[in-house]
Amino acid sequence: MGLESALPVDGFLTTQLRHVINWSRRSSLWPMPFATACCGIELMATACSRYDLARFGAEVMRFSPRQADLLIVAGRIAVKMLPVLQRIYEQMPEPKWVISMGACASTGGVFDTYAVVQGCDQFIPVDVYVPGCPPRPEQLIEGVMAIQRHIDQEGLPPPGGKRVPLGLVLQPTHAVRPQPVGLTLPS
Repeated sequence: MGLESALPVDGFLTTQLRHVINWSRRSSLWPMPFATACCGIELMATACSRYDLARFGAEVMRFSPRQADLLIVAGRIAVKMLPVLQRIYEQMPEPKWVISMGACASTGGVFDTYAVVQGCDQFIPVDVYVPGCPPRPEQLIEGVMAIQRHIDQEGLPPPGGKRVPLGLVLQPTHAVRPQPVGLTLPS
């Protein structure tokens, strides 16, 4: 006549608190989009029914940094926008993750000018780099999944609350096919 007799056999589950916390963090990523150019269109496409980012628990786009835990930097960053991006990053609560989406956000892209930041990783820590110009929605979803895999293995935040950025670089997920060359017109 102990506790075992009072509880139903199928009534509860035993696990470690770390696993429950990681599962809840992984399953409820709330992205904060910082989209400035063509990569922003691809970011919007990931939320449509064809790609459905909601399957991964990241459908709630938050435009308030205090409610978001995943910053997606999509597109080029002008020098005048950089303080805004840094302030948004600083206002996000810990733990927070950053995805740099596209060539412009990662390296400045084709805009090698004084007005465009040559990579947002010089000013904020980046966890996942998604390559492409612009990257396909599947690649962004793979970046979100990479962060989710890391959250599952990470455990609770370090004692200081700050963690080291991952710096993962994704490989392109598509093969470039040759374009059709011949054109014949009926006579």
